[in-house]
Amino acid sequence: MASERVTLTVVDPDGEREVALSSPNRVVWPEVGITKAELAEYFQLASVPFLAANGNRPVSLERFRDGVGSEGFFSKNPPKGTPDFVDAVTLTYNSGRRHPQIVLNRPSAIVWAAQMNTIVFHPWASLATDPDNPIELRIDLDPQPGTDFADAVTAAHELRTVLREAGLEAFAKTSGNRGLHVFAPIEPTHEFLDVRHAVIAAGRELERRMPEQVTTNWWKEERGERIFVDFNQANRDRTMAGAYSPRALPKATVSTPVHWDELDDLDPSQFTVRSIPKRLDEIGDPWAEKQASPGRIDTLLEWWERDKADGLGELPFPPEFPKMPGEPPRVQPSKKVAANWDENGAPTGD
Repeated sequence: MASERVTLTVVDPDGEREVALSSPNRVVWPEVGITKAELAEYFQLASVPFLAANGNRPVSLERFRDGVGSEGFFSKNPPKGTPDFVDAVTLTYNSGRRHPQIVLNRPSAIVWAAQMNTIVFHPWASLATDPDNPIELRIDLDPQPGTDFADAVTAAHELRTVLREAGLEAFAKTSGNRGLHVFAPIEPTHEFLDVRHAVIAAGRELERRMPEQVTTNWWKEERGERIFVDFNQANRDRTMAGAYSPRALPKATVSTPVHWDELDDLDPSQFTVRSIPKRLDEIGDPWAEKQASPGRIDTLLEWWERDKADGLGELPFPPEFPKMPGEPPRVQPSKKVAANWDENGAPTGD
């Protein structure tokens, strides 16, 4: 039997488009009963702030054929049959490979992504028109066991102060789960490795001010009950859930931009696919002016050089990355045998 199929009329800036939606009554979030059709409607209602935050960027689609609870997979390349209203840009990855990646520039493209069973959108920190140079500094405040969202809020307030001292204005959003994401718009004058170093410098400064509450330790065994500053989210081709992206979690939570004065009493679970349209109607988009006055990372890079001169150098990269200059050994501290590694972090054995 052929699956049920409807045609949606989506209003794009250059006119209306018809987008097919198969299995519109399929339940995507079983616990709350949200269907594929309701998800497509959400994307239309939230399309303006969604595209402001995620449009004109390379984006990875996290897709779930059978909804939340099923196994997900990532799409970067435009799949066969991708319509011409879905854009793409050719990128160079850390491995040296080059291939096109999806770019969403209009509401119909987001609805198409819903048709492709996308739940979570993972945009790059750079634009498709200049993919090598990020336009925002991103810091993921990740609660570790024994800490919670309230602890991340405390760290975020102090991080905002740190960034202001470095000449940057910070903007916050919920992760859609337990953490907080702090973004600072920057001029696209530095490539990803420089921006990563700026994030590390900010994280280390935050850690100095809150040593009992915050850590930049990459290895879980060293973090303790502290908020982890995930500096590796600043790497090229590493992404986090975009603003206004749903999450593949039981309650259909959404990664949501917030005003700083909302944070202290905030329950992030209140932001869902069903509640965000009303919130946008009532208060608008807290990130509407985010890119209006981008700053520079010069001061943070000065801090990076200062710390490096004091013996605080490079930190570990994710395991799929090539070995980087100055990187410490990619081995848990509890398993490291000093004699097996040289001063550059390379193994000395056969």
